[in-house]
Amino acid sequence: MAKKVMGPAFHRLFENVFICLRCNAKTRADPLKVKKKLVKCWKCNSYKLRPKAKEPRGVGKATVAAA
Repeated sequence: MAKKVMGPAFHRLFENVFICLRCNAKTRADPLKVKKKLVKCWKCNSYKLRPKAKEPRGVGKATVAAA
């Protein structure tokens, strides 16, 4: 089971961090500016950004149960 990140580390890793949907580049920006499409990806110039996931993806219960 993954550990929960607390305190200053949580803010450093997840607060105002967005991931580009096209190239997976990470950028830090104000959520209101991202919503208004004022911030674009520094790598591919796309406006499609999503917030960084708080929990890791990949290994799920179905994968662990099958092993």
